[in-house]
Amino acid sequence: MPMRAASQAVPPKIKTGAQPSLAVFAGVVFGMAIVGAGAVVFFFNPATHGFYPVCMFHKLTGLNCPGCGSTRALFALLHGNLPLALKDNAVFIITGAALAARGAWFAAKHCGQKRAGQFISPKILWMFLIVAGIFSVLRNFPAFSFLSP
Repeated sequence: MPMRAASQAVPPKIKTGAQPSLAVFAGVVFGMAIVGAGAVVFFFNPATHGFYPVCMFHKLTGLNCPGCGSTRALFALLHGNLPLALKDNAVFIITGAALAARGAWFAAKHCGQKRAGQFISPKILWMFLIVAGIFSVLRNFPAFSFLSP
């Protein structure tokens, strides 16, 4: 009796799960970079270690820019000293909290497959630039020395 060859039917295609998007991958990489940078700032006090970048604006003019004191503010915040963090750079701390909250909202919308819209609207960006500019000017006047780091 002759042998029959097996049927030559095409096997069914294996379905794979949804692949993570590039945005998720970028978010994970960005998150890891933030955690790494936070660990460096946590373990190495900016006031005693000299490897942190120097503000060129302050070095050239002697004036404080909107970012002056941010690294010291982050160090104080990571060690639980919110009043010192706000004294070093209140705009940095408040902006960081607002961006973290907005990022959590945006990620929840994105993961829920709902349209999240813009991350930050142009009106909010302009408002931030105006506040940062006013903060930068005021912190250089003696009457507002409490805003300086």
